[in-house]
Amino acid sequence: MSPVTVSRALAMLAAEGLVVTRPGAGAFRARPRASAAPAGDTSWQEVALSADGAGDLVPRSVDASGVLVSLAAPPPGVIEFNGGYLHPSLQPERAMAAALSRAGRRPGAWGRPPMEGLPELREWFARSVGGPVTAAGVLVTSGGQSALTTALRALAPPGAPVLVESPTYPGMLAIARAAGLRPVPVPVDADGVRPALLADAFRATGARVFVCQPLFQNPTGAVLAPDRRGEVLRIAREAGAFVVEDDFVRRLVHEDAGPLPRPLAADDPDGVVVHVCSLTKATSPSFRVSALAAHGPVLERLRAIQVVDTFFVPRPLQEATLELVGSAAWPRHLRTISAELRARRDAMTAALRLRLPELALPHIPSGGYHLWLRLPEGAAEPALTAAALRAGVAVTPGRPYFSAEPPGGHLRLSFAAVAGAGEIAEGVRRLRTACDEVLG
Repeated sequence: MSPVTVSRALAMLAAEGLVVTRPGAGAFRARPRASAAPAGDTSWQEVALSADGAGDLVPRSVDASGVLVSLAAPPPGVIEFNGGYLHPSLQPERAMAAALSRAGRRPGAWGRPPMEGLPELREWFARSVGGPVTAAGVLVTSGGQSALTTALRALAPPGAPVLVESPTYPGMLAIARAAGLRPVPVPVDADGVRPALLADAFRATGARVFVCQPLFQNPTGAVLAPDRRGEVLRIAREAGAFVVEDDFVRRLVHEDAGPLPRPLAADDPDGVVVHVCSLTKATSPSFRVSALAAHGPVLERLRAIQVVDTFFVPRPLQEATLELVGSAAWPRHLRTISAELRARRDAMTAALRLRLPELALPHIPSGGYHLWLRLPEGAAEPALTAAALRAGVAVTPGRPYFSAEPPGGHLRLSFAAVAGAGEIAEGVRRLRTACDEVLG
């Protein structure tokens, strides 16, 4: 074993209290712990945590279950069809390590950055969005989840309704509910959100915020149709509302996709769109660098909330981002994952059609990292999810993606977090076993 492996193993044993490390002397077996202190009584917290919210219009509860499904590592030997990030073999680890090393040697790399972010990085994000977005309208943030949290807190007061796509990303629903907002669903079809229903929802609720993912929507993979893009902006503008555009997987386009539509923010001169984009999905779960883009008075509110919450994104990480996206390795990496994600999507699609034809696959996306499946009528999501885990494959149930009653059972299967096509085929075989157990 390498010295690094030994060091990590000792660190884990020390954290568990099994060994004691003494610099210069070595590692020693820890003495048996004294008998544990008697457990305290924390039942008083139930009253303290709920008493102040008794009069809230919307309970500000935090349910992280929908997020934890894609964040928690599955048990050893379980195939990860529920992951939300690239498998380590797809992550640009060498390029990121080199970028971080170069960044650490930059003059002032360990000093305090501007609160809004490094000017060069803000300019890079602005060019990526295009249109009227400039560096002055960009804030560098710590990951897409943080950016969405800042946006929703800035745009809607507790108790207010917020329009969301249905189905939609569970992490965004969790943010809204934790802020005391009321998510109101607007159905999505193969061409994205339905404008007529969006207009009805604005009229019925008086909402001032609509959150959407126009490109490779999570979980359906839908792309907002060209004739709907202008309609969505017009409807929001007439309602006096903001559109929060979560452009989360633009850099995970598949090799066979045609030209991508521009972000909604690129076609918005009136400041309707608050744009969120992130580099995390295309790099690593720990490479948490993203951006918020807006213009008009809302920008100052977004900036103030971000400063209060997090101060700023660490400068070494911002410097490393500049090194990474400015290197020759960056476009090579994007081309690599574009080809690999297409191959994995095709492998999973073919395996599902061969082994699980009863699971409907209404749309095959040309970007992103997952497929959205409809279960047969009457199939129980919880039972199938549990059976799949017993069979050795972790899948994501569809219920957390709906803010209201779902129209039926669904599964989301990720093809990015597995080792390759062989593991995809084995995972589908195991899912077949689970379906045989539950569906008969």
